[in-house]
Amino acid sequence: MNYQECRKYLEDAQHLGRVLGLSGMRELMNRLENPQEELCFVHAAGTNGKGSVLAYISRVLTNAGYRTGRYTSPAIFSYREIIEVDGKIISREEFASVFSQVAQAADAMEREGFAHPTPFEMETAAAFLFFRQTDCQIVALETGMGGETDATNLVNHTKVAVLTSISLDHMDALGNSLEEIARCKAGIIKPGCRVVTTVQDPEAAQVIEEICVRQGVSCTVADYQKAQVSRQDLRGQSFSYEGNVYSTRLSGRCQVENAVVAVKVLEALADMGFAVSRKQIQEGLANAVWPGRFTLIRENPSVILDGAHNPKAAMELAASIKACFSGKKIVYIMGMFQDKDYRQVASITAPLAQEILTVETPGNPRALAAEELARAVREFHPAVTAVPSLQEAASLALEKAGSQGVVVVFGSLSFLGEIQNFLSDKGD
Repeated sequence: MNYQECRKYLEDAQHLGRVLGLSGMRELMNRLENPQEELCFVHAAGTNGKGSVLAYISRVLTNAGYRTGRYTSPAIFSYREIIEVDGKIISREEFASVFSQVAQAADAMEREGFAHPTPFEMETAAAFLFFRQTDCQIVALETGMGGETDATNLVNHTKVAVLTSISLDHMDALGNSLEEIARCKAGIIKPGCRVVTTVQDPEAAQVIEEICVRQGVSCTVADYQKAQVSRQDLRGQSFSYEGNVYSTRLSGRCQVENAVVAVKVLEALADMGFAVSRKQIQEGLANAVWPGRFTLIRENPSVILDGAHNPKAAMELAASIKACFSGKKIVYIMGMFQDKDYRQVASITAPLAQEILTVETPGNPRALAAEELARAVREFHPAVTAVPSLQEAASLALEKAGSQGVVVVFGSLSFLGEIQNFLSDKGD
């Protein structure tokens, strides 16, 4: 298959959804000769912050000379960005080559009476094949949903299991309490690995500690509350932590927390033989990029893209807006999925805006209709308009904000890449 045929194959498989459980993934990987067994991993689970932490870690490891793979989701600007090696995304030809092998195995499974693998399972399998093919020395691996039953959790050679901030999300699939969700996400902890966790709510922290004891592994808590921030603006931030000074291009209050977690992961890796110097950590953090996380894409008016799609992320977004845009006229463009707690997100963020535009994420069956989202947001704000297209929403938001205002686009990550085309300076 060529690249377009591979994408069509995945599109046709979307009806399969996402299945939690490893039996199908095991069968698929067995047929592909288990490339993941020849790789080692930094495996990250959590509700928010996984992608940012792995962006920091992979940049540092690449700069230190390690051939580093990274697998993350969802994509924002290009589908192929879910798979990269040393900061370079997989090419169309490379993707077609590895995915064709996966599709062949998937079709054989279905012919033999097995359930057809889901798109996420097939993408994960393709990533493992590519990382083996490119001789990756270490892979930064992000779970798709949860942890214990996520397709990525087939891996056995985890060097460091990373647990970023855990909060209530995907409750229909992961559990009805913070303890249940934490137990699911902490399922990535394997005997012989090291564990690094951010500061968690007590219920989640207790679960993580119990699992670490049961697995006989050590756990480091990356206490970002000890970091002292010296600069925080739209261009990034600088902070000191445990006697060292770091900076990052990434804005948003949560990025100090994510950077501190990354530092602790890299220190753990250094103890395990992946030598990285303090200078390499500092340089890697300073040069890491991770679009769509309180990202400034334009000025006059300022336009911010952020993937806040659950209440915890909404709280971080609200805090960043307060810190950076006090006294400014703020206009939102908001798009959410049906299965997210969009009312709670609205209750947290709506009071900070003067006007709110709602949109429907195009081409996604999970998308919440713009008018339905508008009805929910009107419970918390009087000036809400449902807009039928992203292009119209972009034009209207820029007009309403004026040259001195701020446009904040947030919610589902899946529409940020498309709407950027209409909002950035290049789109004028």
